[in-house]
Amino acid sequence: MILLTGATGTVGSLVARRLAGSVPLRLLTRDPSRATGPAGPRVEVVAGDLGDLDGLRRALTGVRAALLVTVDPLTHAHDENFLAAARAAGVRHVVKVTTQSVTEPDATDLVTRWQRENERLLRDCGLSWTLLRPRAFMSNTLGWARSVREEGVVRALNGTTEVAAVDPGDLAEVAARALTDPRAHAGRAYTLTGPEPVSPRRQTRILAELLGRPLDFVESTGEQALAGLLRRHPEPVARALLASAVRGRDGGKARPDPTLPALLGRPARSYREWATEHLPAFRG
Repeated sequence: MILLTGATGTVGSLVARRLAGSVPLRLLTRDPSRATGPAGPRVEVVAGDLGDLDGLRRALTGVRAALLVTVDPLTHAHDENFLAAARAAGVRHVVKVTTQSVTEPDATDLVTRWQRENERLLRDCGLSWTLLRPRAFMSNTLGWARSVREEGVVRALNGTTEVAAVDPGDLAEVAARALTDPRAHAGRAYTLTGPEPVSPRRQTRILAELLGRPLDFVESTGEQALAGLLRRHPEPVARALLASAVRGRDGGKARPDPTLPALLGRPARSYREWATEHLPAFRG
């Protein structure tokens, strides 16, 4: 049995689709009605909260490997609870999604510090582990979909800053391999990027070409970007995400890494490939 957290999120649902039918799956989510993973006789959706240690112990009973995705940078309790419950339930291997910035000394924002500590908790917990460290996800640009549909406009910070963003589907494929073949991936930390650096302005041009209509790019100010982040995150988290974005201006997030193609035996997917697959979201 493999357990996946974040069944309503991008990574969890993508991993579930890759593993469905090949192994028994248990999808852990606060709200089973929102689970977007596959259905079937070998897929079980269970309600669970990372803040509920007893509930986690029950959910992890009979599980041999688990995907851990946590999303609240204001607490380490979720990681602590999950790992304690995993040990108690006899889980043997945990695959954890963090971020590439944990390896960068100049990254000192709240979110990066939180992920560094999460990694330490996993390495020190006594279980076998694999760390997945993605650069920014290409799917972050889905945040532009409404303005593209309704106004033909992309609004973003740092229009010329290049980032080697990764297709979350590629990360999900690596996660699936690490979950089903723990011995081959135990004790490994993988940096996962896309095949090339790409800027928001270039992403806008790609979307315009695929949609067959012009799109305008409007450079956001720092204040505007922060205001948008504050609509979705607590202030400490919003400011940390803005600090991370500003840090990328020096080009430190632009370098592609060869790890992903070496693991998958094929090139990492490009932003054009990702956008082609998700074009309906931008078309409406």
